[in-house]
Amino acid sequence: MHVFQSMLIPNKLRHLVYGKTNNLFLQLFRYTFVGCLAFIVDFGLLFLFTDFVGMHYLLSASLSFVAGLLVNYIISKLWVFDKTSIKNGKLEFLVFALIGVIGLGLTELLMWFFTDVLGFFYMLSKILTTAIVYFWNFFARKYMIFK
Repeated sequence: MHVFQSMLIPNKLRHLVYGKTNNLFLQLFRYTFVGCLAFIVDFGLLFLFTDFVGMHYLLSASLSFVAGLLVNYIISKLWVFDKTSIKNGKLEFLVFALIGVIGLGLTELLMWFFTDVLGFFYMLSKILTTAIVYFWNFFARKYMIFK
């Protein structure tokens, strides 16, 4: 397996993928990758729930956000952040989720603003909203949980 991994990832780039790190820029890089995965889950479910199930876009946005939050938490804990400042696993997830709930509130507010006030297509609103909420989520989680 090691030979196969070295063929896929050159030595100079290996630190981007392997090993724990406390480097802010490397964590931001990894968090961006994880955020993209979570976004695919979130965005895909938003579209599915709204266009195929027939839910209102704000309800769909809430449900899809929670699914993305779970993906983000699991991968961030395993791969992005090196240390946690909260030793109790349940409390850690609660704080992570609370930051996510604040992010959800921002998501709902911005989705409503971009869609209902500015008249953007709800999927475009989601992209703009995600870009804004991404920074809230990263820095809040980085400095409140994973110091």
